[in-house]
Amino acid sequence: MDNSAAVQQNKFSKNVKKALNNVGHFFKSPSNIIIVVFGIILSLLILYPLAMMVIKTFQFQTGIEARAINAVFETSYKRGDWSFYQWPYLLFNPHPDLAEFSKAMFWVPLGRSILMSLVACVIAIVGGGALAFLITRTNMPFKGFISAVFVFPYIMPSWSMAMFWVNFFKNTGVTAAPGVGMLEAMFGIQTPQALVYGFWPTAIVMGLHYAPFAYILIGGILRNMDANLEEAATILKASRAKILARITLPIVAPAMVSTVLLVFASSISSYTVPSFLDADKSARLISITMRGFFTAGQTGLGYIVATVLMVMSILILTLNNWFTRSRKNFTTVSGKSGQATKINLGKAGKWIAAVIVVIIVAFFAIFPMVTFVLESLEETAGDITSVTLKYWTGKEVMDDPYITTRMSGNGILINKDIMGAFGRSVLTAGLVAFIVGTVGVLIGYAVSHNRRSRIASYLSSLAFLPYLIPSLCFSAVYMAVMKQPALSFLDITTTGTQISAIAMCVIMGSVKFLPFASRSGTNAMLQLSGEIEEAAIINGASWPKRMLRIIFPIQKASFISGYLLPFISCMREFTLFTLVITEKTLATSILEYLNRNGASQVANGINLMIVLFVVIVNLVINKVTGASIDKGIGG
Repeated sequence: MDNSAAVQQNKFSKNVKKALNNVGHFFKSPSNIIIVVFGIILSLLILYPLAMMVIKTFQFQTGIEARAINAVFETSYKRGDWSFYQWPYLLFNPHPDLAEFSKAMFWVPLGRSILMSLVACVIAIVGGGALAFLITRTNMPFKGFISAVFVFPYIMPSWSMAMFWVNFFKNTGVTAAPGVGMLEAMFGIQTPQALVYGFWPTAIVMGLHYAPFAYILIGGILRNMDANLEEAATILKASRAKILARITLPIVAPAMVSTVLLVFASSISSYTVPSFLDADKSARLISITMRGFFTAGQTGLGYIVATVLMVMSILILTLNNWFTRSRKNFTTVSGKSGQATKINLGKAGKWIAAVIVVIIVAFFAIFPMVTFVLESLEETAGDITSVTLKYWTGKEVMDDPYITTRMSGNGILINKDIMGAFGRSVLTAGLVAFIVGTVGVLIGYAVSHNRRSRIASYLSSLAFLPYLIPSLCFSAVYMAVMKQPALSFLDITTTGTQISAIAMCVIMGSVKFLPFASRSGTNAMLQLSGEIEEAAIINGASWPKRMLRIIFPIQKASFISGYLLPFISCMREFTLFTLVITEKTLATSILEYLNRNGASQVANGINLMIVLFVVIVNLVINKVTGASIDKGIGG
């Protein structure tokens, strides 16, 4: 027995020692340390809040919810109780007096949102894809200008396009929010209300906003595809139409499908554009319904809508992964014969095409800023003769007591509340960009070095998951988290200080915008040959030196894009932060507050500041480092 026990103990000791050695060997690799550390952190920051959101759909968050359920199902629930009744209450309400409740508050808005998103996808694909083809496959002039300018609608807040749409098309002939728009002021044309507010304007604006996204994805594929394929088809006397149908379109199909799915997922959960263009209440979308539940004290119903949208988004991601599964491994540098032969549009044709494209692009990319300038300068909307600087430099230009009791009524440039909020927006965006960009590079490094491991796949999928969570859901989830007693220092309603709100925004923004940087970092790392780092290791270079002196300089443009896009996204974000800030916290929150309360001149001025600042930052970084969100497509 003693010998047997000794043998067992010796065997156990060997197993423990072997396990410790394996663990020690595992953690000798920086990429493994990164995977474990960020796997734990992101699980806590992403999976825990999501689980909490789903759990809260089965718990009464307010007395209002409990009383509504009690009236329908003849129960006696109170706040804090657990119940499954909220789901049938919203989805299949059985009460005879509420027969239309489920239809009006869920199914119709959901169906309308799906249809709107599909229309937006078509507009984005047709607009962005056609322009990408013209830029990469024809001899059309002005490519550099068109490529640089076309991304402006994506750089702008989506609601900037909505504000431009209203500024341009509103007229005195509509019954909902009438006013003199630029089209009526210049030409006397009054468009029907359905073209100013409602379903179609929302779908068109969302499509135009995401058209640059389609352009970036499809254009990148067209620019990098092997020219040998098209050249071989040309040698075999294939027509241009057959080459396009049999070679070009199949190659860009994954990018097109990814664009459709991602635009659909983004559009269906968009809140700001529908809220700006729903003045006539004719196109109530699911995002507006969800926000209405949160503000009306029916938080549990809001969480149910958020859960449904999240499940739809996850299914969309699964469909995207299934479609592109055979194209996960790709080569961006090969023995290509150079650029594909450009389609000759003819001496006249290329200029006609360029002029048409420039006019269209300028109208939706540059002209909106012109309208923001005019709207911020005109004392009387639509009257160019009433131009004044008072909304920029005047004192007490806003006299509405509802506004002035909450903030300064001075013009933009001398308004301490507006300028303070703008500064906080820049600070928040800068911190988020630094955190997200750095973490994205590290995750990209770790995933690329462990691409076949399950834990790397888990980290990569986890880092992308926040993209699929509707921003308003994200805001609601983190609002619930910060209401926990241990985290009350992050709740501005408890502390009364903007520092709490900024800290909460940085945390939320860092998680929400991580997908941009993690995918950028991973793609950049996958393009690097492992021999480069191996040579540095042989020469005794430490891991920090390899990252700072070798890897980062080689893929500098791609990495900096991973910092730039979160900065841009954070500067123009409102929906994500709406439930954890006050109207004076960020520039976007003040903009929304003033526009909602009739101070449209000041709101347009703030919008112009945000857009110009973001555009200038993008251009400066592009000039200094070569990084840009349209990197590698234009010209």
